[in-house]
Amino acid sequence: MIIALGNDHIVTDVKMQISDMLKAMGNEVIDVGTYDNTRTHYPIYGLRVANLVRDGKADYGVVLCGTGVGISTAADKNKGVRAALVNDTTTAKYAKEHLNANVISFGGAVVGEHLAEDIVKTYLAADYKGEDDDLVAKIDALEPDNPEQHDNPHFYDHEMKLWNEGYYHD
Repeated sequence: MIIALGNDHIVTDVKMQISDMLKAMGNEVIDVGTYDNTRTHYPIYGLRVANLVRDGKADYGVVLCGTGVGISTAADKNKGVRAALVNDTTTAKYAKEHLNANVISFGGAVVGEHLAEDIVKTYLAADYKGEDDDLVAKIDALEPDNPEQHDNPHFYDHEMKLWNEGYYHD
């Protein structure tokens, strides 16, 4: 499988742990960043992962920030992406089996290192059951397409300018 990974600066170490585990399991990993602990803006990485999943360049995505809430929301705001915030293995399994989630998120600062690995393993091992196709289709229809954001490396330029000027805070 090809798994896209994205994170903010708060959880780079957890993302690297997940990346190493996925590679050891025989998966290909596309790491879209961030790669260090320099302050950054998490929606950029949620969008990058979403682009790869939506475009079929990755089978699944895993996105992490401190709590998982922000980056999950950013990833989910993309046509064709069903991102689920999960904090345990039961929710990860449900997200795949019933909602056909193609991106999962969790808080690297709030989920322990062993649980983080178990969440990803459980999610990847689960299969969509297909029992909820009508529901999944209705969920997909909720988010209108925004071609302006697709594969646009400048989509967050304005926000990054504000970030660099100190407008946003952790």
